[in-house]
Amino acid sequence: MPYQSSGERKSSVQLGVGRSLWSGSIAPLIPERVFDGIPGFLAWVSLGLVIYGTFVAPQIVFNVAVIIGVYLAARMVFGSIATLYGLRLIRKWERTNWREDYETNVAANSLPWEEVLHVIVIPNYKEEHSILRQTLQRLSESHVAREQVCIVLAMEAGEATANNKALALKEEFAACFKEILITFHPKGLYGELQGKSANENWAVRNAKRHFVDEQGYSMDQLVVTICDADSLLHPLYLECLTGQFANSKLRHSTVWQAPIRYHSNIWNIHPALGLVQAYSAAWELAYLAAPWWHPLPISTYSLSMRLAEDVGYWDTDVIAEDLHMFIKCFFRRGAKLHLGRIYLPFSGNSVTGNTFWEACQNRYQQTLRHAWGAKEIGYTLSQVLERPEIAPLRGLQMLFRVTHDHIMAGAGWIILTFGQLLPVLVHPQMAAQITAQPQFLVLQVSYALVAVLGVVFWWIDLRLRPARPHPWTKREIVTTAFSFVLLAPLTVLFVALPVMQAQTRLLLGMPIQYRVARKI
Repeated sequence: MPYQSSGERKSSVQLGVGRSLWSGSIAPLIPERVFDGIPGFLAWVSLGLVIYGTFVAPQIVFNVAVIIGVYLAARMVFGSIATLYGLRLIRKWERTNWREDYETNVAANSLPWEEVLHVIVIPNYKEEHSILRQTLQRLSESHVAREQVCIVLAMEAGEATANNKALALKEEFAACFKEILITFHPKGLYGELQGKSANENWAVRNAKRHFVDEQGYSMDQLVVTICDADSLLHPLYLECLTGQFANSKLRHSTVWQAPIRYHSNIWNIHPALGLVQAYSAAWELAYLAAPWWHPLPISTYSLSMRLAEDVGYWDTDVIAEDLHMFIKCFFRRGAKLHLGRIYLPFSGNSVTGNTFWEACQNRYQQTLRHAWGAKEIGYTLSQVLERPEIAPLRGLQMLFRVTHDHIMAGAGWIILTFGQLLPVLVHPQMAAQITAQPQFLVLQVSYALVAVLGVVFWWIDLRLRPARPHPWTKREIVTTAFSFVLLAPLTVLFVALPVMQAQTRLLLGMPIQYRVARKI
């Protein structure tokens, strides 16, 4: 059985620089690079406007910077509220007996608990054996592991040690799961971008063929979980997902997501990097818990095999596969796609290095790869225009959610940073005038609020971390305290600069290479 049909192959090949984003009479042919360049274009235009405005209307430039600063501070306040609410939900969900919850909510259209089959796909490339072993060990702790969990070790054929590593893991954990399937994604398939998404496409197609076509399982009873090589699922996650999937009327129109914490190796990384990771984890929980925001999947998530097949599986030429797959499902389902929240956090590893400088470089590269998700802005916009049958408001809501963080991290950061500095530097006489204005006081209060809430995020994360392997040392205390002083430059280094690099490369049509970050 070939991996791709000729039609599927054609669709994946037509994803180059000059592809059309829509056809027919809706709009003229527009190359992909036009939409890819939107975030970078806005960022550089914003810089140009700030520089120009500094000379002709410095007060207006400063006022716009203040507005953005206040807006971001307000988001921090709402994010803090949502984070605290999310922590409360986590405590509640960790105390829930999910088998009893299933029995309480079972309905006529529910699936029997025992018929739900979990297909856990673990795409990996040059991951340490110890990392994969730790992931499988955690999965084996689930009460449904032996009877209802099938592991798919999604290896890359281009890795020399992939076969031996997979066989060793299968031999060790074979008795812990219903089945362990090994797949090898070929290297260099035409039209593919080597990375996680292409591997998932290959692995899930092979899993469908193995479990449905060959073993006869019903497509409707399979739920696929994409699990990063270092993701340690909560011991109750699969039980909870079993009940959620079995009882849901929308099981084939839902993507399930749990909050992430970067705690697996938290005591082995520099405190400054731990501060950045705590901030990121708090925001992911806030997005998930807040009823006023629309969360998006990240890293490790679940969906039905039926949904995966209906939308044509994962595209093979993308880097931000989690976001891209969700957008793809959203529009293929006519905007009738739901994100199911599972408040049982999974743990991941933070990037490391032999030295602090190397760890910073690896963290920068990871953020650069994440920032490449700005490419999905163009994809979302093309879907909005390509599918007029979808209610415009629903499509625009998705576009806003996908666009917001990327634009604020690019153009927004430029306006906030340079908009408050350049007017004073170019017009020194304005310094006294600006500091006497109420806008200046509001901006300082906003900065103070962001700083305080950043410390709160860190304190919450600190209390949730696993026990320290050893007591605090004086050096660690001093380094941690000094890390708060470095928070502003760290934000520039690990957020602003990689975002600007990614958006500029997209604007210029310069691709990046998928790199596996060191996490051990």
